Parts: sequence; C-alpha cells; structure tokens
Amino acid sequence: MVILREGLCPGLSGDMIGTLKLNNVRTVVDLVASDLEELARKCSLSYKTLVAVRRVLLARYSAFPSNGADLYEELKSSTAILPTGNAKLDFILDSGLYTGEVTEIAGSAGSGKTQICQSIAVNVAYTLKQKVLYVDTTGGLTATRLLELVQSRTQEEAEQIACLQRIEVVSVFDVYKLLDVLQDLRQNISQQLLRSGDPLRIVIIDSVCAVIYPLLGGKQTEGMAMMMHLARDLQTLAHDFSLAVLITNHITKDGATGIRPALGRSWSFVPSTRILLKRLEGGNESECRVVSLVKSSRQPANLEVEVQVGCSGILDEISAGTEAS
Repeated sequence: MVILREGLCPGLSGDMIGTLKLNNVRTVVDLVASDLEELARKCSLSYKTLVAVRRVLLARYSAFPSNGADLYEELKSSTAILPTGNAKLDFILDSGLYTGEVTEIAGSAGSGKTQICQSIAVNVAYTLKQKVLYVDTTGGLTATRLLELVQSRTQEEAEQIACLQRIEVVSVFDVYKLLDVLQDLRQNISQQLLRSGDPLRIVIIDSVCAVIYPLLGGKQTEGMAMMMHLARDLQTLAHDFSLAVLITNHITKDGATGIRPALGRSWSFVPSTRILLKRLEGGNESECRVVSLVKSSRQPANLEVEVQVGCSGILDEISAGTEAS
C-alpha cells in the first residue's frame, strides 16, 4: 500500500497531503477511491487539481485492464513445461516443471533432493538443450557427479562438454549473496546480456532452507523479512521471465508423529507445487524413494509414486504412478 507523500507525483504538495490526511485520505487507494467532488468540498481543494493527481496516480500504480481471453493467450505464449527425465515424477507434476512457477522438493537430509535436482538439470541441458542456473547453498554439487549423470546419457565427448557448458553453477552460503545472484540474473536478462545461444529456462536452488535458517530465531524480525524478500524475488523472477524455479527445502516435525516442510506457514504460499520426498519404508533397495504430492493447483494432493535415485539419478523407473488412499 503506497502512502501519500510529497513528490509522489506532480501537483501533490505537502499542504495538500496534510489537508487530505486530516480527512482520512492517507494512501493512493484512499484518494483514487474517493468521490473527488465531495473531497474537494470537504478539503477546500481544487477539484481540477484532484482529478489531475488521481489520473497520474492511476497511470503509475494501477494495472491495465485485461480480459480472460487476453490472459489465456498470454499464458499459452509464455508457459512451457520442462520434463524432468522421469515419467513417474512427471506424472506427479502434471507433465513436468512449469515455467512461471516455483516448485519445491521437501525432504530430510539424505532423501535424495540434491540427486533429483542434478538429474533434472542434466535432463534440461542435454535433452531440451536449454541453459540451467544451479545455485548450490550446501556444497552438495560436484562436477564429478554431474559428469556421471551426463555420461549415463551419452558417451560422445562433444555432447558431454556441450551439456555441461549449459549448466552454470553458482555457490552461495548466505541469503544476502543469494539475493545478489538473483538480482544480477534479473538485470542480465532485462538488459539482454546473457550470452546468445540456448535460452535459460530453469533456476535450481538447493537449498533455500540452508540460507534462511541461520537468520531465524529470537524475534525473527530480520529472518522473516529476508525470507519474504527472497520469496518475492523467486516468484517475480519466475513470472516476469517465464522461468521454472525449482527449490529444495528441509522437513520438520509436526506434532508427535507427523512431518511438514520447514520455514512455516508464511513460506507455504511461495511454491505453486510442492512434493515430499521420503525413503521407501521397508524397502530393500536404498535407492527407492516415495514422492508424494503435497500441494498443486492442477493435481489432487493425494498422489504418490516410487522413483529410484541411483547412479543414473532418477532416470530408472521402478513402478507406475498410484493414488494414495
């Protein structure tokens, strides 16, 4: 909400603002929603001046009107679906990762979140031949592991090199550096400074929890503010530049027996789609994982599949998708 202040627009003087505030008109919304004839009479202000000020404020702070057909056409032209490389995971995600949205993978340490992120990065770079920005906040990404995943796709050295060149890796270990990276990315895309060639289609952050948790605790004022700042940056980056944003999150206890994704209720509104990754209970294979859909705007939130996180990432499928009872 924008507070009326001097210099906000031409004609809005300090004396006018003072008079308006005495009549409970304190924000841009208050002013544009007022009956200007009545307001001019109550405040002894020029009706013509009020109309001019409101016109400028509407042009500066209101969205242009649009209809459903326009929004649908914009959605068709800006939204792409990026397959993950695993049919079972794509089934859970309704065909893959959607550009313009934030998707979250939540799971405990060792559940395979990083493996899945690396596998998706390689699939986008190799199969779709599009660029990937991989932000590593835990030190879990290694060049050796990426090479192994690429080698599971092709033995051609030239193709391996080309694939790896499409994956840009940035290591950050605090939220301030992460915000700087996202701001630099926004500026580069806006100014068209990215190298020509394959387009950037996905940003992977493994993990957001690692850089937010150290700031939480106590009164949480700074931590909550930075968390909301990061949330806004991720959502606007995805929307403004038609990027798929994939993030990982830890899990925490919820009551005596339950678990839930970390960072609380405020963060739960950030991802459009959220999946939970767990080891298969009673499974003989250590690579088996259960992927559960926790949140989605397209799928019922009761879907589960089993995937195998092995030497080839999540490329090997072991079971068909099923609905949990």
